[in-house]
Amino acid sequence: MAERRALERYPRPSVAVDAAVLTLDASGRSLLVLEVRRAESPGWALPGTFLHEGETLADAVRRALLDKAGVEGLAPRQLHVFDAPGRDDRGWVLSVAHVAVVRPEHLEGAFRDRTRLTPVDRPGRLPWDHADIIGLAVDDLRERYREKADPDGLLGDTFTLSELRHAHEAVSGRRILRDAFARGMLRRELIESTGEAAEGGRGRPAEMFRRT
Repeated sequence: MAERRALERYPRPSVAVDAAVLTLDASGRSLLVLEVRRAESPGWALPGTFLHEGETLADAVRRALLDKAGVEGLAPRQLHVFDAPGRDDRGWVLSVAHVAVVRPEHLEGAFRDRTRLTPVDRPGRLPWDHADIIGLAVDDLRERYREKADPDGLLGDTFTLSELRHAHEAVSGRRILRDAFARGMLRRELIESTGEAAEGGRGRPAEMFRRT
């Protein structure tokens, strides 16, 4: 009982979770973030919710994605704790931000009337510090892609060098020299040829690669 009374002496914040779900557009050349329509106010926000008693953070994020966006089967990873005292005008709220990087088809079942995909550099006016969460998620993604070919699987199991370069351009937000990119990937042995050629298209079929 003494320990319980000691804990009750300290005020406790509410704990929320927010998820930045990143993906590519249909062309594979633009990085997008999933947003949901706010239920109690006009505008858009990241999918998020408050932690329920006895619930893990991972379970809360999955619940938020399912209930708010209609998305399931993701395993977002923890990114950062946003704990500025005045970050939420509703009271003392900590947000444990998460990030998930998925292929576009993983979001095909999302609620069409309650979600949208928007470029990460033009997310619109978002509440609280959701724009900062997106920025941090993108920075984290860029760091991961700086050293590996496609660590989060934005592309399929096999891909052309052009598709891989376009994905890296979308993540980095800048143009990348084609020949230098190909040499770097092959020299560092981050990818290997499958020995097959891409189907369709014009001219000489492009060579297919996979991650090593």
